[in-house]
Amino acid sequence: MSQGRVKTAINEDVINDVLKKWSSNPMLKPKIAKVTVNTGVGESGERLQKAAKVLKELTGQEPSTRYARRTIKEFGIRKGEPIAVVVTLRGRRARDFLEKALEAVGRRIKASSFDDYGNVSFGIKEHIMLPGIKYDPNVGVFGMDVAVTLERPGFRVMRRHQRRSRIPRRHRVSKLEAITFFIKELDVRVM
Repeated sequence: MSQGRVKTAINEDVINDVLKKWSSNPMLKPKIAKVTVNTGVGESGERLQKAAKVLKELTGQEPSTRYARRTIKEFGIRKGEPIAVVVTLRGRRARDFLEKALEAVGRRIKASSFDDYGNVSFGIKEHIMLPGIKYDPNVGVFGMDVAVTLERPGFRVMRRHQRRSRIPRRHRVSKLEAITFFIKELDVRVM
């Protein structure tokens, strides 16, 4: 589905059709599978440690370090150097953090931020934009990327160890369904 069609297709009739489909079969209603929060610093050392401290404070979970895949001389990055920290949230923590992150962006997301598989990504320019966070001059300010993955019940068959199977295309979350979920469940304005 192209971006132009989605923008014109977001009207109450289309949303009501999707909601009717969800109410007729509870296995079709998507849910938040995970929220991934990434802070890329671009260098190792004290600044990366401060970013990890901020991410742990915001999410309540220990962040994982990500390493550079290749050397980029222009930016002073060497292969294998730690350059970012990431946290994957699931369940209640994911929902709580997502509510804060949506408040930071004014509960508005571009339609182009949604992909064809029910995922959405958006950025927060400064972590102090999150509600309840105060500026600390010793730490500084960090931006972050928030990626939300939606999936329907039954997606476990794709990840389980025994009798793993594929998810058919008809059971995957579409772009329109992801937009409807964000509008109705999370009270987000999609532009």
